[in-house]
Amino acid sequence: MRRRFSRPLSTRYRQLEIEFAVTGGIVHHCTTDTHRPLHETVRTRASTPPIDAPMPIAQPVMEPETNSYALDSGDKLRVVVFGQEGLSASYSVDTSGRITMPLIGAVNARGMTPAGLQLAIAARLRNGFVREPHVAVEVEAYRPFFILGEVTLPGQYPYVPNMTVETAVAIAGGYTPRAFKQKIELTHQINGLTERRVVSPNYPVRPGETVHIAERWF
Repeated sequence: MRRRFSRPLSTRYRQLEIEFAVTGGIVHHCTTDTHRPLHETVRTRASTPPIDAPMPIAQPVMEPETNSYALDSGDKLRVVVFGQEGLSASYSVDTSGRITMPLIGAVNARGMTPAGLQLAIAARLRNGFVREPHVAVEVEAYRPFFILGEVTLPGQYPYVPNMTVETAVAIAGGYTPRAFKQKIELTHQINGLTERRVVSPNYPVRPGETVHIAERWF
């Protein structure tokens, strides 16, 4: 019968110590994570902003939409009557708010959209001049804007698409030393009434509006 030799006690004790240490570490780690409040973990992760988070981008200022743009004095229009070369031409809206065309004479344009004006012209032509008129109206040049107050060269200037208050000030030569940049007033006409509002430098300016830069007193 073969005799079985057991390992020395010191070796077995040493192995038990290692197993206990490893097991105890795992239990301690699990116990720590188990007792950690869940809301604390979620809050910590949520409060960390993403590294590649995009910065907010300012939206571009759009030029006046032709479909909703209200015509007024100073606008220059291109009117095309298909098949009628004598009627197709460029027309300016006069101080009374009308354009004058051959055959039909003066047609009111103030307050109308280009689409509304082309319907009015077609109706006038259909009344004994052209059997089935096809008319197209588009804005060839917008009416000017005005800038007053504390700028180098106040006055009237041609409108530039995508214009802001800052653009208008640059066209007028910049601010004067006494300009109060925190109070910029913009006025425009709505149905014969004047509307005023205080705006920021990046506020859009539309044709026919007036920008006023206030003066500071200190």
